[in-house]
Amino acid sequence: MASEHRAAKAAFQDMADEEVPLAPGTAVSAKTTSGETYPMMRQLGGRAHQLLAATRAADHFIAQESDADRDTGSWLISCAVTLADELADDLDGMARNIRASAADPALSLGFQRLRVRAHQLHAATRAADHFLEQESNLDRSTGSWLIACALGLADKLANELEELANGMRRGAGDVAVPMADRRPGANLHSA
Repeated sequence: MASEHRAAKAAFQDMADEEVPLAPGTAVSAKTTSGETYPMMRQLGGRAHQLLAATRAADHFIAQESDADRDTGSWLISCAVTLADELADDLDGMARNIRASAADPALSLGFQRLRVRAHQLHAATRAADHFLEQESNLDRSTGSWLIACALGLADKLANELEELANGMRRGAGDVAVPMADRRPGANLHSA
């Protein structure tokens, strides 16, 4: 758990250390100002990175030869199902509250996209878990493929959450630049 916390902090290293008590699976309400929503976004982003780590580890272990390693991979994807379900529920709650508060339409649209991705991820992890529990090699192969699919979705969700959270912290004159185009130490502002 400590290494997952360090990984989540590293993913959000440019962000302030604001903490909001947000346990997985609790109801989340988004406040109307991004200053109050942002700490919750950081927590959700950290949990999305935990989900990414669990899915990545499941993908690794399920491909190993030993039964013990494959069992570990199956256990990890079972954990990912729970994490994905809780994250999807929390994103649903935040999206409902943001929509009800008539907040920024771009923020509302961003949350709708996150909700879709979170539910896709939950479905992929749940299906992978189901197929891995079956006896036939074809079903287990399908489960392995679904883990790879879930890994891609988890990566996208974690990055999209991070981008949305970073967008909340940008000032009025700041420019959003894709991660691939950024240079270390560059301070980007519009002219």
